[in-house]
Amino acid sequence: MVPASQPVPPVPQLPSVPQVTPGPRLPQVPQVPQGPTGSRLPRGPRRRAVIAASAAVPLGAFVAGCTSAPKRAPAARTLRFFTSHQAAVVEDATARIAPGPADDAAEGPGAREADVTGYIDTMLGALQKNDPPPRVFAGGPWSNRHTSGPDLMDMFVTLDPVARIAWRKRLTGWQQQYTKGIAALDRLAGGDFTKANPETRDKILAMPSVSTFTALLFEHTIEGLYAAPEYGGNRGLVGWQDIGFPGDSQPRGYTSDEVERSDGHDPVDNTGIVADVLRLLGAV
Repeated sequence: MVPASQPVPPVPQLPSVPQVTPGPRLPQVPQVPQGPTGSRLPRGPRRRAVIAASAAVPLGAFVAGCTSAPKRAPAARTLRFFTSHQAAVVEDATARIAPGPADDAAEGPGAREADVTGYIDTMLGALQKNDPPPRVFAGGPWSNRHTSGPDLMDMFVTLDPVARIAWRKRLTGWQQQYTKGIAALDRLAGGDFTKANPETRDKILAMPSVSTFTALLFEHTIEGLYAAPEYGGNRGLVGWQDIGFPGDSQPRGYTSDEVERSDGHDPVDNTGIVADVLRLLGAV
């Protein structure tokens, strides 16, 4: 059984940490009331739509149901923390949580396409390498997505000594959870999780004995899909594009007139996955 996460003290806010413009994170999604324990989602909506309702529905209710055999060609990557086998297990597990077209033909870009495994590995190994500085807080005030020159968000902020201690404690806890959690998935699959068929992987991820690890994996999958790409995921901006999120606009920004008046239809409202979420919420 995977042990529960140990509480981690919050990172103190110190004046020595430079103030930077944060990179874009997740657009807001509607919250739904807590459903009854053990309730299952209706069949039909894309699994991506279920992600937005994750706080209200047990993980096992949506992990099952996607049964297409994966058709993947893993891209070569330089690993910071995982072994190659551990990375393969995480890639196959996150692809059951957020499948892409290689795992389910009905889905848009998923965990494989966004390189969620790369995001998680970069995060867990942030203090493993002698990075100057470690990849914890992206810089700013803007990227080079709308201007020429360097990507300033890719110039990560130096951690002060206290913040480094706090982050090392947090990352060490996550590293231990991943090491034990991956081993548990392999054990439940009879030795190698990556060799299990999709239905078996779904059943394993929904087992109570790995629920703590599955919850952590789910959280990091969402981050890897939709966080700013400087953190190692959202490769090619596929996560933002799939939900119609325009992302950061700096340094172009907006004029005072643009701020005061409507610029038309909200690109994140009732489009694509958001429409799926709204239909799902009406059925729960």
